[in-house]
Amino acid sequence: MTVIAVSPHLDDAVFSVGGTLARLGADTLVVTCFTGSTDPAVVTPFGLSTQLDKGLAADVDYMALRREEDRRALETLGVTGRHLGLLEAPHRGYDSAPELFAGRHDDDVVAGPLAEALAPLLADADVVLAPQALGDHVDHQWVSAVVSELVDPARVAWWRDTPYVLRRPDAVPMDHVAGREVAVDVASVLERKVAAACCYVTQVPFQFGSDDDAGAALGAAPAEVLRAGGIAREVLGGLTRGG
Repeated sequence: MTVIAVSPHLDDAVFSVGGTLARLGADTLVVTCFTGSTDPAVVTPFGLSTQLDKGLAADVDYMALRREEDRRALETLGVTGRHLGLLEAPHRGYDSAPELFAGRHDDDVVAGPLAEALAPLLADADVVLAPQALGDHVDHQWVSAVVSELVDPARVAWWRDTPYVLRRPDAVPMDHVAGREVAVDVASVLERKVAAACCYVTQVPFQFGSDDDAGAALGAAPAEVLRAGGIAREVLGGLTRGG
């Protein structure tokens, strides 16, 4: 059985469904979409600020650091990864933090390259995990929308985007997100999930405050809840009890 998790950024899948990934095991592939490094000579002020606010100098290859963090995190969970190399929204014309959550730009053409890269990978997957886009980050919205176009709804399980859902428990998914909720029991792998999340050393202080805070937030719930179509629900249904 082949399971592919489609992660917008280098941390989203692990933060959101790290326990599910650990329980699914070695046949699981995490495909992360927006992982490309940028040219310091042409980076925009806002794009540069996304690493300066993490305490990194302007000449540091921020995304190279993040790709290595992701490699270690996925290794901790016992799954494999692939990076598509597309650019994050701050390098595609979104010029402020509020813009990242204010809707997709009409002139953002990333859907085409994203679909082209994902289509051959997802065609033969038995189950695809993808974000509901809770919190409205445009990169999450693009990924969710493209997956919904490429994959039969019966094969998709949609995860609750963390940490956004922790800040906005009332956030609603995109309109195409369907299926019944499945609560995957992750109690037996919580320590591994937290350890994997803490591999993202450039992100944890910014998103959670500290490793301890991340552990408290991510380890608080012994289950990860996804909305799944019929085929995906059957697969995840085997994980609703501890193991």
